[in-house]
Amino acid sequence: MSTFEAFILGIIQGLTEFLPISSTGHLYLGRHLFQLDEAGLFLDTMLHIGTLIAVIIVYKQDLLNIIKQPFSRQSTILVVGTIPAVVIGFLFDDLFESISKTGKTIGWEFIITGAILWMADSVKTGAKKTHNIGYADALFIGTFQAAAIFPAISRSGLTIAAGLFRKLDRETAAYFSFLLSIPVIAGGIFLQFAKMVNEQPEVISFSSLFVATLSSALFGYLAVVGMIQFLKKRSLKMFAVYVWLLGAAIIILQRIGIF
Repeated sequence: MSTFEAFILGIIQGLTEFLPISSTGHLYLGRHLFQLDEAGLFLDTMLHIGTLIAVIIVYKQDLLNIIKQPFSRQSTILVVGTIPAVVIGFLFDDLFESISKTGKTIGWEFIITGAILWMADSVKTGAKKTHNIGYADALFIGTFQAAAIFPAISRSGLTIAAGLFRKLDRETAAYFSFLLSIPVIAGGIFLQFAKMVNEQPEVISFSSLFVATLSSALFGYLAVVGMIQFLKKRSLKMFAVYVWLLGAAIIILQRIGIF
């Protein structure tokens, strides 16, 4: 893997982790484009470390408050929202990993993501702020997050949509979605490191890994900040149209044997 390819994959991971269009699905496409299908677990881990760095920088004050007050309402809301992803990930990790490797269903998953985004954007705008988020809201949003274990189902897309369904205002829906990503991304990184103990990791140069991680962090930061601002006034429907077109193109290419 060249440093240029690493840079592009970092951009893909950074942007698509927080834009509602699926990072895992786009990374699969990016690796396939560069014929880097063998560049798997180690690269993915470093790319996710990059996006974790980005979201920690944005939410540093929230995280400091949680560390200072680990039993505060904000902390327990975050725990409740994380529970569904932990349960689903623990029970079905092997199944979803096998689905991710084949890529056979990602076209349909992009289309499903688009449908959920379109429906969520069509509901009447709510007015709930962060301090109004209840345990039922957190559990509902967390359940949607758990469904994003499928490779081309967007985690950020589903959690933002779930927030809108629960009548959070648009900015708060994005803000809570990204806050909720922190324990999930961190947990995923921990599991990936655990798997690497039992597997022979792929050989990738330090420079490529560094560039991939750095670009993932930089563009992840831009995506988090930009998406929160974007949703104040703009629609999710443009993302829905994008993933519909992408999903349809993938399905067609698969049918004719090109992809």
